[in-house]
Amino acid sequence: MTGLIIDRENCIGCGLCCKSCAVGALTLQNRKAVLGEGCTLCGICLQSCPKNALSIVKEDKAVFDLEDYKDIWVVCERNEQGELLPVSFELLGKAAELAKIRGCRLGAVLAGNADTESQAKQLIAAGADLVYLCEDKMFAERLEPPFYRLICDLIKQYQPEVVLFGATDFGRSVAPRVAARRRTGLTADCTVLEIDPITGLLQQTRPAFGGNLLATIICPNHRPQMATVRPGILAMPVLDFNRSGEVIACSVPQGLVQTLHLLQTEPAAVSTSIAEAEIIVVAGRGIGNAKNMKLIYELAELLGAAVGVSRPLVDAGWAEYRHQVGQTGFTVAPKLMLSFGVSGAIQHLAGISRSERIIAVNNDPQAPIFEISHYGLIADCVEVLKELIVALKNES
Repeated sequence: MTGLIIDRENCIGCGLCCKSCAVGALTLQNRKAVLGEGCTLCGICLQSCPKNALSIVKEDKAVFDLEDYKDIWVVCERNEQGELLPVSFELLGKAAELAKIRGCRLGAVLAGNADTESQAKQLIAAGADLVYLCEDKMFAERLEPPFYRLICDLIKQYQPEVVLFGATDFGRSVAPRVAARRRTGLTADCTVLEIDPITGLLQQTRPAFGGNLLATIICPNHRPQMATVRPGILAMPVLDFNRSGEVIACSVPQGLVQTLHLLQTEPAAVSTSIAEAEIIVVAGRGIGNAKNMKLIYELAELLGAAVGVSRPLVDAGWAEYRHQVGQTGFTVAPKLMLSFGVSGAIQHLAGISRSERIIAVNNDPQAPIFEISHYGLIADCVEVLKELIVALKNES
């Protein structure tokens, strides 16, 4: 037996382990500790037990016959309304390219409580060759335990070599649990995925050291190779409903009992993320000082645009993180971006590269932002801001 083991003879029912468990996997029943769903094997409860009644038993070594693993999978996600998230299609588009290089099939994992069959057709149109489909009311509340148990069972049965998740709140919660149970690695918040032409390994690139460099990570000895990828950073594929694919009906894992239930939700304050904005006005250090941020906000209001900033402005306290644009902030793809005083660090440029139109204003003719902008103006960005605001006010 592997996992967290409770010695019921030594357990005195003090409840200290339950209080120490960050995921609520331990409860008291009849004055004895009982293990439920969600245990991450972190070991914190072991330190809190005064009677050493808890222990973790693991396999001596994870054995992987790498030749047995094939195919690339994308774990697809639905929102609270049951709609497929755009990141699922973005991942399928990129995964299709990787699968072609590897000469393997592309699989999509989809679990939900309704309308999954019609969505499976969309996933095939986006590039999936196989859709592993599980429909059950257990997935209605979008709680993690049923999902990671299903994904773990499917990985054990079908042995994919690569599994990709969207780096959403949900994906960031489920993916580590799957990786821990399958005894493999996970690279979080990737911005680039490539196949090494020599080794065939998945090269997973992500910002490191606070975004000051990009690290490429590989997982040579364990399977599957797993990564989460930021929404909005990959191109959306063109759907082809003439494609054919196979839908494989899957069952809920045997013995799975839903112990968690969602009792109530509290809607967040209504706000538009810069990742979804069609027009963004972005400020960089070139605006001079924090007082000039009011010009950025004023221009954005006149244009009906969102406000974005480069990382140095967030670090300086001139703006909140939710406005940060770039690989270490939010990847954006607006129809129009107006950039003022942004020099263009590599992480920033990577985060805005999918913008349809970029108009950059900077007084440095060598600024890297001009290399990807569609229109560039070498000028004092503060003066240009003031003139644009006056012109727009006169038109209104």
